Amino acid sequence: KCKWKLLQDKKSSLSEYGIRLQEKQKLRFNYGLSEKQLFNYVKEARRLPGATGSILLQLLEMRLDNIVFGLGFATTIPSARQLVTHGHILINGKKVDIPSFQCKPKDKITVKSKQLSQELAKKNVALTDMKPTPSHLEFDKKNLKGTILTIINPEDTPLKIDDLLIVEFYSRK
Repeated sequence: KCKWKLLQDKKSSLSEYGIRLQEKQKLRFNYGLSEKQLFNYVKEARRLPGATGSILLQLLEMRLDNIVFGLGFATTIPSARQLVTHGHILINGKKVDIPSFQCKPKDKITVKSKQLSQELAKKNVALTDMKPTPSHLEFDKKNLKGTILTIINPEDTPLKIDDLLIVEFYSRK
């Protein structure tokens, strides 16, 4: 209880810059992005029509490594990135080995038919069985196939982040 109180006091003494930086770092570490990658995503989100913060979260959630994690093919985002990089994942029947690949609605994500790929995915699906599939994805556990139904609604992202603070952080650059 004392530790929590100390953390609260420390948090309230943060400057506005410190609060924005904390929010940005939370986003970076959750998605496993470098500073340059996140900055490029912010630039892309600014370029697209709509609320920059919401679009930023949508771009990050529609990355292939995040989709693979959401479907349960991997237990963590870094392990999902490794599955993708090693060529175990197919999109619409084609091998894609770029974790930052932007998925689109109606894309079909499957595991390569090789035995090793199938075993890896089945083991991970069994481990993540209790985790619900995100609402924007559909998952056929028996055939290890996932479909992206829609672009995710930013309010449905599992990570609770104030996207406005991140946009403000980068507005100075």
